[in-house]
Amino acid sequence: MSTAFDTTLNSLGINRTTTSNPVASSGSTTLGQADFLKLMTAQLNNQDPFAPVDNTQMVAQMAQFSSLAGITDMNSTLKAISDKLSGTTASDALAYVGRTVLTEGDTAYSRTSGGIAGAVELDGDATDVNVTIESADGQVLKTMQLGAQSKGTVNYDWDGTTDGGQPAGDGPFKVSVTAANAGTSVASRSLVWAPVAAVSMPSTGPAVLTIPGLGQVPISAVRQIG
Repeated sequence: MSTAFDTTLNSLGINRTTTSNPVASSGSTTLGQADFLKLMTAQLNNQDPFAPVDNTQMVAQMAQFSSLAGITDMNSTLKAISDKLSGTTASDALAYVGRTVLTEGDTAYSRTSGGIAGAVELDGDATDVNVTIESADGQVLKTMQLGAQSKGTVNYDWDGTTDGGQPAGDGPFKVSVTAANAGTSVASRSLVWAPVAAVSMPSTGPAVLTIPGLGQVPISAVRQIG
């Protein structure tokens, strides 16, 4: 069933589904605001004076087109805002170089003061949260029990000494986390603080950070900046 607008176009000898002159066609399959105004003017100029276009129908067509044009403009504006908020400029990305970031990973290096800082990201509440720190060759250096924790991010700080109280060295260290709620495993992941050595801007997608021990990390994976 054709709409009232299609009926009006047909009365003027215009069919939106076909093109009588493909050579002269611009290739557009949509009608813009200027097209609508031209058609409305043509309709008024060519209407039968003894059977003019119904005012109610005309107003309804104008209101419908106005609403559609407004929604289209609003969608374009919202997309532009979204692209700006989600995008990262070159200057924004370069500002990461030399900074430390908190991101998902299992490798960490000692701070100048010794030890490391990190976090556990929990997908649910847990009654038991544990962090295990190992040497590069797999030797367990420290096990920290963080106890019961709520869903979200749980920070921890390791002073750099082993369970036996000896200095653990400079690393690199391997960090693993486990979480459970009354014996049922809770999804969790290790977050570590690490310095950003370099940044690259691919032609598409987010900027990529080069982080020692973690490799290439998209800027969207950064949870916090130090």
